[in-house]
Amino acid sequence: MQSETYSVVRYVLKTLSLNFSIGQLPILRDVSVEFRTGRFTALVGANGSGKSTLLRCLMGIAPAQAGRVLLDETPLSGLKPRQVACRMAYLPQTNVCPDHLTVGELVELAGFARTGLFGSVSNAARAQFRSALHTVGLDGAEATQVAKLSGGQRQRAFIAMVLAQDTPLLMMDEPVNHLDLKYQYAVLDLVRRLVTEQGKTLIMVLHDLNLALSYADDVVVLKEGRVLTQGPVRNVLDASTVAQAFGVEAEMRQLGDRLVCLPKGTRMVRRP
Repeated sequence: MQSETYSVVRYVLKTLSLNFSIGQLPILRDVSVEFRTGRFTALVGANGSGKSTLLRCLMGIAPAQAGRVLLDETPLSGLKPRQVACRMAYLPQTNVCPDHLTVGELVELAGFARTGLFGSVSNAARAQFRSALHTVGLDGAEATQVAKLSGGQRQRAFIAMVLAQDTPLLMMDEPVNHLDLKYQYAVLDLVRRLVTEQGKTLIMVLHDLNLALSYADDVVVLKEGRVLTQGPVRNVLDASTVAQAFGVEAEMRQLGDRLVCLPKGTRMVRRP
């Protein structure tokens, strides 16, 4: 499912020796990572390794105490919020909205990233909103309240809001974590197509290594706030890396065209 390797490598986003702490507690330590344009990069690591914090630092939501974030070689700290919003869109781990808000109203919120709260919505923007709903399979749902959607539909509605912002770079924090199996694959199929067919650059926090192996082009593995390793997902995610990052023995197997990670857990005694 991965896209083809580009002959010319360009990095749309970089961090240089990034450090972030909460009080006296260090969360990110000397993090230097590079994200290739037009690629799907997965951020993986154990709980507390700094994945979500790194994503927030990349957006400028959590300003780092030391180091730099470069967006197209420009320091992120030197860009205005609206300039960032025109180039990067962010889907946080937890999404809430008022119960009365409709799907159409939710998606229209994306326009405020470009125009501000008091800006008007153009016809072209409304066409972009409709296109976003079509992309996620929610045509005709504009008048439906978000609170009445199923879990999978609700997540797709929030993804439509992010798509309606119409940025080349998308960041998503565990967008499939609370979805059942069917909708996990539906959402990941959708965002994979955005990378492959529309050339979007996607950075996503994922917990499931097998989803990362199936969908991502590249991976950044974090451990205790540091970058353990980074690079093409099939080159980087091996048994040794899994053991170091998660403290779990695992076996990597090739099943058809898929590489899968099989942790060696405790044997279960099954009742006859």
